[in-house]
Amino acid sequence: MESSVHLTVNGTMCAATIDPRTLLVDFLRNQLGLTGTHLGCATGNCGACTVIFNGLTVKSCTVLAVDADGAAVTTIEGFTPAESLHPIQQAFVNHHALQCGFCTPGMILSIHQLLSENPSPSEKEIRRGIAGNLCRCTGYQNIIKAVQEAAGILKKAET
Repeated sequence: MESSVHLTVNGTMCAATIDPRTLLVDFLRNQLGLTGTHLGCATGNCGACTVIFNGLTVKSCTVLAVDADGAAVTTIEGFTPAESLHPIQQAFVNHHALQCGFCTPGMILSIHQLLSENPSPSEKEIRRGIAGNLCRCTGYQNIIKAVQEAAGILKKAET
């Protein structure tokens, strides 16, 4: 038995008929070709599959695509401005906060959520805010520096 889903992904309405057991991460990657959402652990522990779902970050490997019916989903592809990098992404470049890049899309979306809720996080709050996103390469220190820089840039942009 197949199910229909209708959702908005990166500002575009999408409709599909899918197996009701399809995970949102698989729908995004395999049906829509949005491969910036990575499938890492498939258990919700690593955060590589993080997307923005109705304004909040979720791990898309823990959400069935049918549960996204009517939802608005933003992936890293929809988060990135067309002409340049988002300030969070630019701060990652500036501070060499990525190495292999596998965790980076989910990390950036989680940082966006963190900074939306707390525009001036302390180092402890940053560590807590990214705790659901694992990075096996960086040791996190440069990620924290990038978040601090991005927070400053975003605060200046608001004034």
